[in-house]
Amino acid sequence: MKKNELDIYYDEEGDLLELRIGEPKSSYYEEIEDGIFERIDEKTKEIKGFAVFSFRKRIKLGKDIKIPLPVNVQIIPNVQSRI
Repeated sequence: MKKNELDIYYDEEGDLLELRIGEPKSSYYEEIEDGIFERIDEKTKEIKGFAVFSFRKRIKLGKDIKIPLPVNVQIIPNVQSRI
């Protein structure tokens, strides 16, 4: 993955949607809404992604998924999804 790409990953068994920004680095998660987490780089404290637990269940129930903006993200056009 390139530095400023957005990688979208869905774990069907765990029903987890992850949005990853840039290269994987040591990070931690902070809950920003029930079941929605920011992935934060331990060193720079920059937001490096998001995780949504019970993603499919939320969609089926018509629950909104809200991520606060602005988030300083630059996305390269060649985004690949594995959902």
